[in-house]
Amino acid sequence: MIHLKDSNLKIDQKITYLVGDGSVSNKAIAPYSDIVCEFLADISISLKKKNDISNYPDLIAFSFWCRKANLSILKKKFYQTSHIRMGRGIIFHVSPSNVPVNFAFSLCFGLLAGNSNIVRVSSKYMSQVEIICEVINALLNQPRYLALKDHISIVQYEYSDRVTSLLSSLCDARIIWGGDKTIQDIRQYPIAPRCIDIAFSDRYSISVLDSHTIEKITPQEISKLAADFYNDAYTMDQNACSSPHIVFWHGNPSLKGKERFWNAVYEVAAIKYELTEIKAVDKYSKLLDESIRDSNIIKVVNMENLLIYVEIKELNKNLHQYRGINGLFYSFELKEINDLADIVNNKYQTLTYYGVDKKILENFIIENNVSGIDRIVPVGRALDMDIIWDGYDIISYLSRIVDIK
Repeated sequence: MIHLKDSNLKIDQKITYLVGDGSVSNKAIAPYSDIVCEFLADISISLKKKNDISNYPDLIAFSFWCRKANLSILKKKFYQTSHIRMGRGIIFHVSPSNVPVNFAFSLCFGLLAGNSNIVRVSSKYMSQVEIICEVINALLNQPRYLALKDHISIVQYEYSDRVTSLLSSLCDARIIWGGDKTIQDIRQYPIAPRCIDIAFSDRYSISVLDSHTIEKITPQEISKLAADFYNDAYTMDQNACSSPHIVFWHGNPSLKGKERFWNAVYEVAAIKYELTEIKAVDKYSKLLDESIRDSNIIKVVNMENLLIYVEIKELNKNLHQYRGINGLFYSFELKEINDLADIVNNKYQTLTYYGVDKKILENFIIENNVSGIDRIVPVGRALDMDIIWDGYDIISYLSRIVDIK
């Protein structure tokens, strides 16, 4: 057992405990233990009972993910091999400030893999963090979950070399979510020889759409497609690493199909999106700056600043630098998917698609030895967090195999 409040550590005065009392078990358990699965399923149930959960689509998605039925499916898949697995010990999680519910998914991954967890959340107030921590604390006070109390510690502290360095030295694995600089900074802190890192860095995501398909679909189908695209992009103001920035129009694009798509997305945004003054200014300023200095921009369509799309002239290897914000997108007509082979690098994470045969996308990855793109999912599922993320099988990575012959 490790006690973060130990006076010899001299860090406790810097830490606010949202969950836990500073006691952290260094004893691993088996992945997908019954008590952990029951605990997470109860988190799901408790969140669904919250009166205001409808105001938080990310909380709804999280509670849906950790429901009992989904955990049972994941557990069954995990134990299809005969290997014995155990957790690694203590996981130190550094969660991002731009995706509020991310810390909860990270915690779930650590628990399901059989580990104790110290999760650092941003000092910035986020209501989703408060709601989830409130639910976790209530459950941990129930007699049946007392055994998990020293497996969950959720903390806040202002930037501190001493605290981060000490927590790094105590852990058996680190999960680092953040920008490239954040990851580089944290990797400077020494870790134990057998400690491992999973780093989820800055990534870039795109959409590939077929305009001819979109031209022909029913009004109900275009409305659903637009709503799904809106959820992928606008929900996190395009800050999520899996939110699309560029829409590639596959094949010989139909102008009517393209316009139908953008108009449908605009209609959804006009109803759902809160374009605050600061968001509007940031987006418009970015557009003006790029229009002045970038000769690759050939057309700009501004739909009342709720949706702006910028058509670009040619592909280049710096395409991942075109980053949209708050409903600013880039658009390119792609003759064939293989044209992206020399463009996609390991910065690319998620490709969402609509109207394009999945086999074409699969062949594109395999036949071109593509170095990037870790996820290919239909439009509407860009933000779906899962145990396979950024190319990692996270539960397997956070557990160890006990080889018995």
